[in-house]
Amino acid sequence: MIRLKDIAQQAGVSVMTVSKVMRDAPDISAATKARVKLLAQQMGYVPDSSAQSLRTRTTRFLGVIISSITNPIFSRVLLALEERAHELGYEIILAHSLNTENREEACIQRLLARRVDGLFISPVYRMRPEAAIYQKLQARGTPVVILGHNAPFCRQFVSVETDDLLAGYAATQHLLRLGHKRVAFFCGPNAAPWSQERLEGYRRALREANLEVDDRLVFQAGNTIEDGAKAALQFINEAPQATAIQAVTDLVAIGCANTFLSQGIKIPGDISIMGFGNILTSEYFRIPLTTVRQPKFRLGSAAMDTMLKLLRGERAENKRLKAEIIVRESTAPPPSAPGPA
Repeated sequence: MIRLKDIAQQAGVSVMTVSKVMRDAPDISAATKARVKLLAQQMGYVPDSSAQSLRTRTTRFLGVIISSITNPIFSRVLLALEERAHELGYEIILAHSLNTENREEACIQRLLARRVDGLFISPVYRMRPEAAIYQKLQARGTPVVILGHNAPFCRQFVSVETDDLLAGYAATQHLLRLGHKRVAFFCGPNAAPWSQERLEGYRRALREANLEVDDRLVFQAGNTIEDGAKAALQFINEAPQATAIQAVTDLVAIGCANTFLSQGIKIPGDISIMGFGNILTSEYFRIPLTTVRQPKFRLGSAAMDTMLKLLRGERAENKRLKAEIIVRESTAPPPSAPGPA
């Protein structure tokens, strides 16, 4: 293994000078830095990150906890985090909570044991107002950025999220402008603030249009393709006479659409379907989905900006990013209505 001492002997300088070059200290000339760094590279020198951590009391590691990498919403968020981390000299350690509280706590404990400098967490949402592991994080003073909406148990930490209330409202408005009067909503987990905000946006748009907010048009649908398929079967059995469905996620919308198509129901000829998220599959589904584009890459980039402020000891504030409607082929005026003006 090549040591600083070996580089110093070859370069004809002191070990202290080599150490300063590797730390990019300002009191070493540019010419000396260039010469020593080139020599270190030629000799195959690899910095000892453990030794550096002991000196600086930082690890340059950042932990990221998400439910699962199979959730397509996280792919571009993680890409942005990793890109920025790489530029700044940090390494990302990824862990999966699988959306269970016990595993989330275990992931947090393990990352703390790795002495990460900060944590990005997409929380496992619960109805309780407190969670011991989040209180422990606060007591330790660990920099934490919540990837998503805050809830009472994690409100002490700064968050970066989509403005789901406004996005849900805009999605319903799109369907109303097409002429739909009875719009069903396939909602997500009750404990998830993002699900509740999208539902509230839907209700707000209906109220502003002087339309009845009919609870018979709200179906529990979870967050997966399978959940969407089950909700679609319930919808067909109950026949609520809605002409459009607003799904809480693209996966729910895809599960719903698959069921309808298998039953011979035409989309959008018989019923319009709208998703949320703009995952890659939504664009290339059999009937390309009208959806809400979440700013996934910008969320990851904004989360890293927020983390850098916390690491510098600066004050950071919650960020809510706007989403936008992407109109594709799954939505159209209801069969008896004229086309949009």
